[in-house]
Amino acid sequence: MWHDRAEAGRDLAAELERRGYAGRDDVVVLGIPRGGVEVAREVADRLGAPLDIVVVRKVGAPGAPEFAAGAVDLDGAVYDNPDARVSREWLERAAVPEHAEAVRRARAYRSGRGPLEVADRIAIVVDDGIATGLTAVAALHWLAGRGAARRVIAAPVMAPDTAVRLAREADEVVALSRPAGFAAVGESYRRFPQLTDDDVTRLLAEM
Repeated sequence: MWHDRAEAGRDLAAELERRGYAGRDDVVVLGIPRGGVEVAREVADRLGAPLDIVVVRKVGAPGAPEFAAGAVDLDGAVYDNPDARVSREWLERAAVPEHAEAVRRARAYRSGRGPLEVADRIAIVVDDGIATGLTAVAALHWLAGRGAARRVIAAPVMAPDTAVRLAREADEVVALSRPAGFAAVGESYRRFPQLTDDDVTRLLAEM
């Protein structure tokens, strides 16, 4: 268990450094807002890499919004969860407001700055933890469409079955903990407050 996201980020950064990603000019670190950006900030700082965001949104299931029925990326592409019993028509409709929110966040967080170039670079996608992995899959597909040379998904904690699935999507999966009894990301932290839009904007501006 980590005290907070910053501590987890330092541990994750140390592992990525051990794997050879520090001090390279072809690496870019991308946090998944909101919580993933605080972890990604620590990673980017230690690796000496630029920090940006990859904005994807979960589409919550009807009656159970915490369960991901799907995800949508910044371009509006919708990804479904095969375990969710919803129709494609419902998912496409429910994804519309989530896509609008993704666009809003991308604009707000960057404060007028353009996105970092990922073509022909190693893109390390960082989150504070990964449960179903749908938003991670959406992020990885979005980066593939942008020509990333290598896509790495990294998180302090990850559901074991999700890690296996992500290994089929990413070039590399880095997870410090894959607890057999995984229930929720927040269980791996003593402090797990919700970040605000202002928090994310500040973290990006500090780099």
